[in-house]
Amino acid sequence: MAWRNWSLGALTLCYPVAVYVGLQYWPPRMVAMLLVALMLLRLAAVRHAGWRPLALVAGAIALAVLASGEAMPLKLYPALVNVVLLAVFGWSLLRPPTVVERLARLREPDLPPTGVAYTRKVTAAWCLFFCCNGSIALATAWFASDRVWALYNGAIAYVLIGAMFAGEWLVRRQVMARSRHD
Repeated sequence: MAWRNWSLGALTLCYPVAVYVGLQYWPPRMVAMLLVALMLLRLAAVRHAGWRPLALVAGAIALAVLASGEAMPLKLYPALVNVVLLAVFGWSLLRPPTVVERLARLREPDLPPTGVAYTRKVTAAWCLFFCCNGSIALATAWFASDRVWALYNGAIAYVLIGAMFAGEWLVRRQVMARSRHD
């Protein structure tokens, strides 16, 4: 069961590459149907409600592709994922606890007020990240070649996400060390 979830997760992460390669061989409608099948498998394997908004976005994109026969909606998916994530993280800033605070409390249930304040700042930083990353994803969809779009959304964006995680981890270590000394 776990291997299936990991496999489907890896395939989901490969979305931009799958679209790029798929469009080399099949019409957009066929690629959309294959990606809908992947999303349905993912939803069946993972019962977490967090996947539902992304599945709705994927479904809407598939309908747009099926209606138009155009590939552009397929290329908009990474930008729309950033919009969904921005909405979730941004909403949590308005209606605490924030997403990052909830995650932090999984490891440290008695998070001190300094930790809550820190997680709020991290949530805001992720919102800024989703704005920038989504804007670049949108720009590559509209103005770049399919190859550049796949490179950014299928590789560079993931490196940037990893750098954001790593940078936050380094900052968090410093913040935690300072709070222990106070």
